[in-house]
Amino acid sequence: ESLGHMEGLQLIRGAMTAVRVPSAYDKVFNDECAVSFDTPYSPLGIYVSLTSWLSFGSHVVSMDVERAGDKGQLYVHCKWTRVPREKPTGGDEAEAPTRMAIGGEGGFQVEEEKYDVVKENTLVLLPQGVRVPLPCTELPELVSEAARAVLNKMSYLAEDKAAAVAWEAEVLPSKYAEDLVQLPPHKQISPDASTWVCEESGMRENLWLNLSDGHIGSGRRQYDGSGGANGALNHYNETKMHFPPNGFPLVVKLGTITPSGADVYSYADDENTEVSDPKLAEHLAHWGINMMRMEKTEASVAEMNIHANEKLELDKITEAGKELTPVHGAGFVGMRNLGNSCYINSVLQVLFALPEYGLFERQAAALFSSAGAEPMDDLLAQLGKLAVGLLTDRYAPGGAGAEEADEDGCIAPRMLKYIIGKGHAEFSSSRQQDALEYYQHFLESLNRAERSAGSRLPAEASLSRLFAFTQEERICVDGMVCYRDAEQQYLSLPIPIDQADNRAEVAAYEERSREKRQKVGEAVADKEADKEEPVVPLVPFEACLAKAAASEPLEVFRGRTGAERATRFKTFPRYLMVHMQRYYQDVDWTAKKLSVRVPVPETLDLTGLRGGGLQADETLLPEEEEAAPAAAPAPVAPDEAVVAQLMAMGFSENGSKRAALAVNNSSAEQAMEWVFAHLEDADFNDPLPPPGVRPAVADDVSAESVSVLEAMGFSERHARGALTATSGSIERAADWLFSHVDDLDRAVDEALGGGGGGGGGG
Repeated sequence: ESLGHMEGLQLIRGAMTAVRVPSAYDKVFNDECAVSFDTPYSPLGIYVSLTSWLSFGSHVVSMDVERAGDKGQLYVHCKWTRVPREKPTGGDEAEAPTRMAIGGEGGFQVEEEKYDVVKENTLVLLPQGVRVPLPCTELPELVSEAARAVLNKMSYLAEDKAAAVAWEAEVLPSKYAEDLVQLPPHKQISPDASTWVCEESGMRENLWLNLSDGHIGSGRRQYDGSGGANGALNHYNETKMHFPPNGFPLVVKLGTITPSGADVYSYADDENTEVSDPKLAEHLAHWGINMMRMEKTEASVAEMNIHANEKLELDKITEAGKELTPVHGAGFVGMRNLGNSCYINSVLQVLFALPEYGLFERQAAALFSSAGAEPMDDLLAQLGKLAVGLLTDRYAPGGAGAEEADEDGCIAPRMLKYIIGKGHAEFSSSRQQDALEYYQHFLESLNRAERSAGSRLPAEASLSRLFAFTQEERICVDGMVCYRDAEQQYLSLPIPIDQADNRAEVAAYEERSREKRQKVGEAVADKEADKEEPVVPLVPFEACLAKAAASEPLEVFRGRTGAERATRFKTFPRYLMVHMQRYYQDVDWTAKKLSVRVPVPETLDLTGLRGGGLQADETLLPEEEEAAPAAAPAPVAPDEAVVAQLMAMGFSENGSKRAALAVNNSSAEQAMEWVFAHLEDADFNDPLPPPGVRPAVADDVSAESVSVLEAMGFSERHARGALTATSGSIERAADWLFSHVDDLDRAVDEALGGGGGGGGGG
């Protein structure tokens, strides 16, 4: 046995050449498999690579091992178990929440604090199968250091979520930070987290350092007995007695200190909230802490808030008055709230309920193996991961990858959320968004991924086009007609509330509510109204279709008045996505949401909405007469004030000039939005072309790029015009085409330098 142990250590030494130690700025994914939803809490845990810092479930780790040489690859095998904590009996009563927050000082308890975690970490060499329990003093120092760093570093996914929420939350500087009193440094705080201890209770977690006198105390005790022992708060109350009126209010949470900041809390009566400390580095250095060399070892308040938001169940009853039986298994796997992510979950659940999207589950293994070294940044691989999670029983309760404490059977698509939202100002945030906008953005992202997939997907696969159809627009004026086509991915229907079937019942209910308010006052009336089931308008779906199909007047069309427009289907999609227009603009110009129900029938007959194109008895409206070529407009120069403001924000001069011109010098705010949307453009920092010189001509564009746009349904001339207008960028050209679809020919003429430009640009 001893010989086997020594041989194992020898094999580990042979494989350590590929080991890397992550720094404070490196990305580590140590809490979720890169290509599955296995976590350290799954029955077989996960394997964290000491080379790539990616994690892999036991069923897919062989895929990563194959990339290693004959010497194998080293992993830390993390197998963790949650053990419910016993509720404390007796002692001081815990404080009830004091602010509307979950996790952190004065907030609600985080769900995770109800458990103790038993961690079993083992160094593993694969495929040889050598296993060494950690920690082990006989391991080479490089291997031990890498294993410690991988285990202690907060996952990049958790850090990224926390950064988003911290940016959005209003954390103001404490007014006590600028002139903070600090007593002479009678002690130095060690950077070694194992030496930190509450000076009152002896606790070694959730510790807060008082920045004024160096006292270390535990955090507040929560209302159910979990959390700390009130050490930091009790000490603050003592300082108020000795140093009135405010004492020493600022504390920092040890374990959250990184080069970019830390959690700071003010106990002062006029703040009593999370704050920032502009002089934090200086205040920490006073006690011997160099924040530039610190790494995070505990969850921050923001991260705890996010996690609690993910766990929060606002309503388990989805149908009022009915006792529901939970259903689990393949196709019945839920998705966790990632922080205001219900719009994501609703869209993805609808899409992956379609049989066509089962392709991602069938192709998952091939998508994983062809994703390269960074599958977490590969959209197709992450869609395969999501499909396996939703469409198989692996993560249903009792499944091979389900966490033992998970009774609901849910997955958390954090990597997919990151990829889809990357570069998008709204979908990369943790703010609530519109499901329709996300649906469109998702299909655009999928369409780009499909075009570049090559052999990774079957040639006939076009999942982003399942909902696409052509809408025919017929405009009638002066006895003549004009037909125009537009590509759509959804049908938007108005809701004619005046056509509700139960108008009399709604009016009676509203009258009863008004009478109650007049008799007993608003507050009591609201309580009385709660006892009566609200009566909302019931609008037939057919009425919504009829409203959308009805002709609508146009003030002016091609200089003619009295025009009418009607829309019909020119083609029908495989699946019709319908958007109900529940938001409307009130008389005071504010957006409001209709309280209305629209029952949807099991079947729809859309025959009456099929367009027929130009009829034999119709006269086509002549095209607008071509105006004489106008003189070329004088070149516009970037507004110096706008450029100066952008440069003051740290952007390059060339990029600032491009932004100013892109928004026609309208304002620095609009220019800044353009910058954020185009910061990754290859030509962003390139010098502007001389006045009057176009950045590209139609003959210069790539034939391959033209083919890609043609595959999306555009003509060669349209594709060349779009690429010319966007300096050859395919993604920007696609966006340009869709944004100019209403008057595409004229926009292409302008992009190609006039109406005479042909398909070849000559």
